[in-house]
Amino acid sequence: MIIKNSKILITGGSSGLGKAMAIALTEQGAKVIITGRDKPKLEKIAKEIGCMALHFDVSDYGSIPGNTEKAIEVLKGLEVLINNAGIGRFDLIDDLKVDDFEKVFATNVFGLAMLTQEVVKYFKEQDKGNIINIASTAAIKGFAYGTVYAASKFALSGMTQCWQAELRKHNIRVMQVNPSEVPTAFNQSDRVEKQDEPKKLTPTEIAHSIVAVLSMDDRGFIPELAVWATNPFLRKN
Repeated sequence: MIIKNSKILITGGSSGLGKAMAIALTEQGAKVIITGRDKPKLEKIAKEIGCMALHFDVSDYGSIPGNTEKAIEVLKGLEVLINNAGIGRFDLIDDLKVDDFEKVFATNVFGLAMLTQEVVKYFKEQDKGNIINIASTAAIKGFAYGTVYAASKFALSGMTQCWQAELRKHNIRVMQVNPSEVPTAFNQSDRVEKQDEPKKLTPTEIAHSIVAVLSMDDRGFIPELAVWATNPFLRKN
């Protein structure tokens, strides 16, 4: 697709990966709207980037239809949904609680699915669209302390494959991007961004990946893309 002048909705766009995507796509000439739960921060970041803001928590299921309609109205259309909003919980099996599953799945799985459902209605009407699900390398392989988070990302991977099978006939491309570890504000109680680390990715690499998969001609798509740090064992001098 041609990114310039395209209309893009990014959930969780006020920090980390979502913010980097918004910057990269805005620089490419796209019309971008970002969502987030912290309204003052969201509006501040949107102003800095030069995009639009929509105060929106995807775990509030009842607000999804109205906010989807609002985003499409503000953008005057929609061609790309980037499901980036996500939260985590990391415990050993000894300490698992049902509440932790429910909280994480509300954002990473249930709310994401319901938002996508609303967007797909619009995409089907126009017979085209792009959906990018930001999963994780935790959607490929589990890890210690990762039961809740990895389970949510494995669920997202399964949903992505189902939607690919269902939506190709409507010219809707459904793609999954799996970043490995990126220092961001993710899972930080104070929501302060972590410092970059030489052995890890930065949000910029993931933003580049999003631009790349969207830029492919509409006749093809990349079903799944994993992005790894080149040398995670790099030592500081």
